[in-house]
Amino acid sequence: MAPEEHTAVREDRYDARQVEEKWFARWQQDSALYAAEPDSSKPKYYVLEMLPYPSGALHMGHVRNYAIGDALARYMWMNGYNVLHPMGWDSFGLPAENAAIANQTPPREGTLRNIANMKAQMKRLGFAYDWSREVTTCLPDYYKWNQWFFLKLYEKGLAYRKKSKVNWCPKCATVLANEQVVGGCCWRHEDTLVEQRELEQWFVRTTAYSDELLSGLDRLPGWPEKVRTMQRNWIGRSEGALIDFRVDYSGGDVVTVFTTRVDTIFGATSLQLAPEHPLTAEFAAADPDLRSKVTQLIAEQRNAKDSGNIGAIEKHGVNTGHSAVNPYTGERIPIWVANYILMDYGTGAIMSVPAHDERDFEFAKKYGIEIRQVIAPANVARTLLSASPQTAEPLPFATLDGTLINSGEFTGLSCEEAIKNMSVFAEEHKFGKPTVTYRLKDWGISRQRYWGTPIPMVYCEKDGVVPVAEKDLPVILPENVDITLTGGSPLGRVPEFLNTTCPKCGGAARRETDTMDTFVDSSWYFYRYTDARNDKAPFDSRIAGYWFPIDQYIGGVEHAILHLIYSRFWTKFMRDLGMLKNDEPAERLFTQGMVIKDGAKMSKSLGNVVTPDEMVARYGADAARMYSLFAAPPDRDLDWQETGIEGIQRFLGRVYRFVSRNARPADPAWSETVPAELSTEARAVQRKLHQTIKRVSDDFQGRWHFNTCIAAIMELLNEMYAAESKALPIPLLAEAQRKLVLLLAPLAPYLAHELWEMLGEKTNLLKAPWPKYDPELAKEEEIEIPVQVNGKLRGKIVVAPGTSEEDIKQMALADEKVQSFVSGKQIVKVIFTGKLVSVVVK
Repeated sequence: MAPEEHTAVREDRYDARQVEEKWFARWQQDSALYAAEPDSSKPKYYVLEMLPYPSGALHMGHVRNYAIGDALARYMWMNGYNVLHPMGWDSFGLPAENAAIANQTPPREGTLRNIANMKAQMKRLGFAYDWSREVTTCLPDYYKWNQWFFLKLYEKGLAYRKKSKVNWCPKCATVLANEQVVGGCCWRHEDTLVEQRELEQWFVRTTAYSDELLSGLDRLPGWPEKVRTMQRNWIGRSEGALIDFRVDYSGGDVVTVFTTRVDTIFGATSLQLAPEHPLTAEFAAADPDLRSKVTQLIAEQRNAKDSGNIGAIEKHGVNTGHSAVNPYTGERIPIWVANYILMDYGTGAIMSVPAHDERDFEFAKKYGIEIRQVIAPANVARTLLSASPQTAEPLPFATLDGTLINSGEFTGLSCEEAIKNMSVFAEEHKFGKPTVTYRLKDWGISRQRYWGTPIPMVYCEKDGVVPVAEKDLPVILPENVDITLTGGSPLGRVPEFLNTTCPKCGGAARRETDTMDTFVDSSWYFYRYTDARNDKAPFDSRIAGYWFPIDQYIGGVEHAILHLIYSRFWTKFMRDLGMLKNDEPAERLFTQGMVIKDGAKMSKSLGNVVTPDEMVARYGADAARMYSLFAAPPDRDLDWQETGIEGIQRFLGRVYRFVSRNARPADPAWSETVPAELSTEARAVQRKLHQTIKRVSDDFQGRWHFNTCIAAIMELLNEMYAAESKALPIPLLAEAQRKLVLLLAPLAPYLAHELWEMLGEKTNLLKAPWPKYDPELAKEEEIEIPVQVNGKLRGKIVVAPGTSEEDIKQMALADEKVQSFVSGKQIVKVIFTGKLVSVVVK
């Protein structure tokens, strides 16, 4: 076929809708297209994006997240890996229940409808998911295993029930975990202040794994440091000592304090209790005036918690009139109640050492409490030890780099020596001991709502709390339940659910009506993906062992605590059950940036959502996906601009037009080897092709700056257009187009498949080999380097790649144009920056 005839047949406008509908129909006919291979000698690669909540529709923020994972999955298929890339639905939870109340529609019905809609959107966007492994957490085949795990936790002493003060969202009408309280408000209702209530709750003993959760972070170099830091801070390990202060009170109580600085205890001039400490309540019960003041402190503390400003609370306190004995000195010190002491941190009581703690110093100054210095800088302490006078050093002096003064037999020790010796002394004299505490608390999983996993426990008058037998799982969540926001759990008003028989004695019993926190669902879902249809176990250990750990996990940084600590805990628990050998769920974690529109995170609640349906209809799925990858590096926020997606659509049209004009698979030379001798124009195309392959490959393997990948492909296309009229050798034209399409395949799969077929290729593009670059062919033949004299451009030199720095400097000085500006002058220095030569003369 002559070039003119070829052009006449193929010249055409790129119709994204027509191309994408053609390939969408083909892909839907092959249910195993994206399936992982069950038994394969290939290396495995498990890439996973965090499963979404089925809110009803995707927006472009979702598309960005899934486009990153999808591009990576496709790249790994093309590099010969056995890829697992599944998807599912985090489908229990408050939003569905609240929507059901508002719309008078059962949560199951609305949730499944939303799932069907979002799944259709994902398919139309061309995301390469293995839908045979789809997981829906609100269906019994999944939540049965939530219940099975709960029974195992209970059996191992890791699930227990206790009365506890809990965070209560009045709008959700349920308990919230500490992590779900943001700035004193509900994480889902940012304008609703969280209340404190005391309820009987089920807890999971996450603290049993505190040390492992902390130390394991050091073995996760593939996780962002900011996420590891957030988790370290949340776990909050503190080494210190528990010290008992005997109370001068008729009850003869002991107040135990936790301190990380027992070396300062000789400077303790008061003991301070949290307003909600049990001993505070005892004191207040016998003293109406004290009770009134304590009530005010409690209100101040709660208001500060509700506003998320507890750290900046204005410090108030009240003297109880009672005292406690410092076990090291025998001295009686006053007991105060202070609004900045929290009952849920440490023991709810502190020894106040104003000279060596900023908060204590501020409180002591306010209330006239003695400030006694017992630590001084080492050089100052040496001059004081003989006479032991007070020093004029600025207070508070809170560092560990000091020496003890005024501290009895421990005077003269360094702070670190004193901490060790004084902790041992307390243990030997039975009034304290060294200890480690954690900020991490046990996980309260009880929720007083309907749409969640029923907790598989019953209450029997004869036998008390009894677990449901494994053979009777799942405990099915009933349908058609009257959901209201009053009167506790809706399940308590369903007699056929509530009333049951005791698994132990066979007598009458009632079921637990609380449901599980939905973070239970998302703590282990990625294991279920590996064996999603197993009805005998949560998953087969052998199959999970092949796939785990996840090679790349992708999701928002907002889940750094809420989800990731729980999933790490669950993995360690399953390991200890003998179900797994891995200690961590994911080897690498990537946290993508948000999509911003109108100055705020794209979100349905803010009304600034751009739907992918609209973008696909207007520009095509490839353009929507590719723009989300091109507009910003994936770890940065993306400011949505529709003009950007128009630009990507135009680029894809240019790719289509080039290939439609230049694809010549019927030409006998189409499959020949590229000749060694090429014209200057042909060599430029070949060089740019191999440079582009290197850049795109490096980005996929490293920093994932897909924006620079796409920019490199655009530059390659420009080079190809520039040489289009230069009669490029047919074999080079074929190679350049084939490799261009291969580079586009992970980023714009619809167009890439169309062009692959246009180029006469018969193999499956999804698993076509990723192109390799030749370092020799990628080398620049000549490099142009500008030369400045005293900061002004005076000439340019052309050098071969690899030319030494000294030779480059000499060539610059020898350049004819440069010579006219340096001749007869003193050359002060010559600098080569790697990009230019700078000559300084006088």
